[in-house]
Amino acid sequence: MTEPSKLPHHGVPEHQPVAGGIAARARAAAGPQYLNGLNPEQREAVETLDGPVLVLAGAGTGKTRVLTTRIAHILSQGRARPHEILSVTFTNKAAREMKLRLGQMLGQAVEGMPWLGTFHSIGGRILRFHAELVQLKSNFTVLDVDDQVRLLKQLLQAENIDDKRWPARMLAGLIDGWKNRGLTPSQVPSGEAAMFGNGKGGKLYATYQERLKILNAADFGDLLLENIRLFRENPDVLRQYQNRFKFILVDEYQDTNVAQYLWLRLLSQAPSRPGVPLSAIIPGALDSPVIPGRVEDANPESRGEEDSTRDSGSALSAHPGMTTAAAPTSPPKNICCVGDDDQSIYGWRGAEVDNILRFEHDFPGAKVIRLERNYRSTGHILAAASHLIAHNEGRLGKTLRTEDVDGEKVTVTGSWDSEEEARAIGEEIEELQRAGDNLNEVAILVRASFQMREFEDRFVTLGLPYRVIGGPRFYERAEIRDALAYLRVINSPADDLAFERIVNVPKRGLGDATVQLLHDHARKRRIPLFEAARAVVETDELKPKARGSLRELILQFDRWRAQREVTAHTELAEIVLDESGYTEMWQKDRSADAAGRLDNLKELVRSMEEFENLQGFLEHISLVMDRDGGAEDEAVSLMTLHSAKGLEFDNVFLPGWEEGLFPSQRTLDEQGRAGLEEERRLAHVGLTRARRRAKLYFATNRRIHGTWSTTIPSRFLDELPSANVEITESKGGGWGGSGGYGPSRFDNVESFGSSYSTPGWQRAQANRNRSQTGRSGQARGGFEESQSSFSGSRSDAFSSGGYSRNKRGPMVIEGELVAKSTGTVSEFSLDDRVFHQKFGYGHVVKIDGNKLTIAFEKAGEKKVVDSFVERV
Repeated sequence: MTEPSKLPHHGVPEHQPVAGGIAARARAAAGPQYLNGLNPEQREAVETLDGPVLVLAGAGTGKTRVLTTRIAHILSQGRARPHEILSVTFTNKAAREMKLRLGQMLGQAVEGMPWLGTFHSIGGRILRFHAELVQLKSNFTVLDVDDQVRLLKQLLQAENIDDKRWPARMLAGLIDGWKNRGLTPSQVPSGEAAMFGNGKGGKLYATYQERLKILNAADFGDLLLENIRLFRENPDVLRQYQNRFKFILVDEYQDTNVAQYLWLRLLSQAPSRPGVPLSAIIPGALDSPVIPGRVEDANPESRGEEDSTRDSGSALSAHPGMTTAAAPTSPPKNICCVGDDDQSIYGWRGAEVDNILRFEHDFPGAKVIRLERNYRSTGHILAAASHLIAHNEGRLGKTLRTEDVDGEKVTVTGSWDSEEEARAIGEEIEELQRAGDNLNEVAILVRASFQMREFEDRFVTLGLPYRVIGGPRFYERAEIRDALAYLRVINSPADDLAFERIVNVPKRGLGDATVQLLHDHARKRRIPLFEAARAVVETDELKPKARGSLRELILQFDRWRAQREVTAHTELAEIVLDESGYTEMWQKDRSADAAGRLDNLKELVRSMEEFENLQGFLEHISLVMDRDGGAEDEAVSLMTLHSAKGLEFDNVFLPGWEEGLFPSQRTLDEQGRAGLEEERRLAHVGLTRARRRAKLYFATNRRIHGTWSTTIPSRFLDELPSANVEITESKGGGWGGSGGYGPSRFDNVESFGSSYSTPGWQRAQANRNRSQTGRSGQARGGFEESQSSFSGSRSDAFSSGGYSRNKRGPMVIEGELVAKSTGTVSEFSLDDRVFHQKFGYGHVVKIDGNKLTIAFEKAGEKKVVDSFVERV
C-alpha cells in the first residue's frame, strides 16, 4: 500500500458547495436569519454600511424592512453599539413600528437605542441636556399651539396691534414657517419681517423668543431651531454628538424641511479638530443669511405651497446651493437616507423635495440604491403609476415593477355630476361586498375634504358603514357643528345645547360667566336658555358691552326666524353664516386649514338643496350623526390623498380627477410648474395605494367653492398609458341635460332600470317631471347666471333637466347686501329716508319689487331687501 505522502500529485479542483446541497443549506442556516427573504437590491442597501447611502424606495418596495434590517446588521456585525446609532423618523407611529420590528429581530437590544425617534423628540432630548447653553433650564415647557397663540395675543396687545386685522394665529404661522427654515429673528429677511403688523413682524418674533426664555418655554419649532443654534455656537457640543453617532439613518428623507436638513447636515459631517471653525464643516454656517442658490438639474422650481416666503432666505447659505470649496478633508459619516422623491407631497407644510434631489451634491461619492420591485400592486396599476410620474422633470428616476400578475386594468369612469359619482361608487362597493370583499379593504381617496360629504350622505342612504381617516366625519367637523347649531336654534329656540355652543362663536364678549348667569336664570324660572337670555338683557345684571352683544344676537335670531317663513332654507343658511360673522371669522383666520373649513361650509349649504325645508334637513343630519359602529366592524375608509400615504387597500376609488380640483387650481396659481409636479406626485401616491383595483372617476359638472361649473377631465388622465387603462360607463344612473352639447345618455333615467325608492330619489323624479312640463322651449341642462353670497363672487346656479336646484340670490358680495326680488310690491317709495342697521341713513333711489337701491350717506349706493330697513 502506497503511503499518502508517496502518491503522485495531481491538480485538485477548488470545491464550491453545490447550490441547494447540504453544505450550501447548512451555510445559509448559519448566516444571519434577518437577511433571509431580501431581494438583491434590499440586501445591497442593508449591507452597504460605509459612507453616505441614498436608498430610493418606491411605494410598496419594503423600505421599513430595509431600515430595520440595516440597524440589525450594524449591531450584529459589531460596527456600533445601540446607543451609537441615530435613527430618525417623522411620526411616533413609525418610530414605534421600527422599535417593534427591531425587538422581534434583536430582542432586548432595542431597549438600548435611546436615539431612535422623531426629529423633534430627539431634538428635545439633546436640548434638555444642554438647556443652559440656549438660555433655558432642563425642565423647560413645550408649548402647544393654543398656548403659543395666547402668548402672541398678549404681545400684540402690548404693541397696540389690532388682533382682528393681524390675528395672532397668522403670526404663529409665520413664526413656524421661519423656524422650519432655520431662521432666527436676526436672520429673517427684512421683506418678510415687514409682512405682519405694519412692519413689526420681525420685532414681534424677537420679542416672542425673549418671552419664551423668561417663561422657560419652547415651542415645537424651537426643538430643532435651538438645536441648530446650540451646535453653531458650541462646536465642542457638536463634536460630542458627531463622535457619539457612528451611524445615522433617516426615514422619509423627501419630507424633510430646511431646519431638519440643517440639523442632519451638522451631525452627519466627520468631527472636526478642536479649534477648527464650523464654517469649515458646513460652508456659510456662521454667515449672515443670503438667498440660497439651487442646482438647475435638480428641479429648481420644485417647492411647496409656502415657498413664496421660504425662498427669500435660509439659515445657511449652504442650503440648498451649498458650495463645496471648503468641504471637510475627512469623509462624511456613515449616513443612510431612505426616501422617495416621487412621494414628496407635503410642500404645503414646509417639506423640501430638493433635499433628496441634491443628496449626491451634498455628499460627494454617495451610493444611490434603487428599490424598484413592488410587493403591493399588480402590473397594470404599477405601469399606470410609473407612466404618470415619468412626466415630472424634478426626479431622480426609477421604474416600479412587480413579479405579480398584471391583474385588472385601471378604470376611468365619467359621471354627469358629483352626486352620480357618489351613487356609482356606492354601487360598485356594494357589488364588491356581495362578491365577498371585505369593506376594510375598500378606500375612497379624495383631493379635498369637502368631497367627502357627498359620499357620507350616500353611504347613510345605502346603510353602508364607513370611517373617516385622518379627521372627523363631515358633519362632525367643528365648523359644520357650529353652523348646524345656528340652524338648530332657529328651528327650535329651546335647543339649549345648540345655543350654548354658538352664543360666543364668533367671539362676542360672552364668556363663561355670562353663560353661567344665563344657566342660573333658566333653572330658576324653568325656561330655555334662549328665553333666559331675552329676559336678562332687559335687566342690569350684565355689563353694558355683554348686554349689548347678547341683545344683538337675540334680535338676529328673531329676524332669521321671521325670514325662515319667506326665504329658501339654503338662502337662510347663507344669511345666517354671513350676518353672524361666522364666515368672516374663518376668512380672517390665517391657519392652513381655514380655506378648507370655508369650503366645508359651502358644501354644507349645497347639501341642503335636496331637502324641502330646514326641518327635513336637520332630521336627515340627526340620522347621519346617529350612525354608529365599533372600530372593529367592517367599514369603507374615506380620507384625503394626503392622509393615505403609507396605507394600502385592495380596492381604491379615486374620485374628482378634474382640472381645478385635481390638480388643484389654487396650487397651480401659487406654485406654477412646481405645484403641478407635487400634484402629480400626489396622484402617483393615490394610485400606488391600490393592491388589486384602482378606479378613477371624474364628473362633468361639479360645484366647487359654491359655484356650479362644467369641468374638464384632469390632465393626469391623458398621462396614463392606454394599454393599462380601461374606460368604463358609470353605474350611478343620473338625469338631466348636457348643456350645449346636445342630448345626454343620462337623460333617460328609465334606461338604467334603477330600483331606487328612497324619498330623495322620489323627490328628484317628481322635480324632473315638473321641470320638463314647466319649461317649454327652454334649453335643457342650461346654466342660469346667479350669484352666491357664500362664495363671495358671481356663480352659475346649476339647473339640469330633471334635477332643478334652488336658484337663489346673494346675501353679501364685496360687503354689499343683495337679494333677488320676490315679486311683491314694496311699501317704500322713491326718496324715502330710511335707516339700515349696518349702512346707516340713506334715501331710496330705485325700487324693484321688494329690492331697494339706497344711496347711503356714508356707505354709498347699496342694494338691500326692504325688510332690512326702516323708514325714518
